[in-house]
Amino acid sequence: MILPMDERRIKISAGAITVIANLNCKPTADALWDTLPFVANGLTWGDEIYFSIPIEAKEEPDSQDVVEIGTIAYWPPGSAMCIFFGPTPASRGDEIRAASPVNVIGYLSGDAKILKHVRSGTQITVEKISSQN
Repeated sequence: MILPMDERRIKISAGAITVIANLNCKPTADALWDTLPFVANGLTWGDEIYFSIPIEAKEEPDSQDVVEIGTIAYWPPGSAMCIFFGPTPASRGDEIRAASPVNVIGYLSGDAKILKHVRSGTQITVEKISSQN
């Protein structure tokens, strides 16, 4: 059963930092939801955290390489989840640009810039939370 976006909330923990996100109802987000929970080692690339996740999905028709702050996406070439909180090395000016097109799967609620404190190698836990939290 696919839940509406406001009911598909996830918690992403990286060391002492925890953020909450809402997943959309696209196929890649569905696949992610079905694999939760999982733990991975995070890497950083500019103001992006990314890590391998246990799903494989193709690039969706509406994939994009420029995203908004707080975007959570899936990067098909690396089977990775990406969390964007500012410019990356591929950005031009103030835009937030992925290395190549990503499937947007959701958005953080709250201030994404808190993720600037996460360092490469930090263990990341991604899990479902109830809509009451």
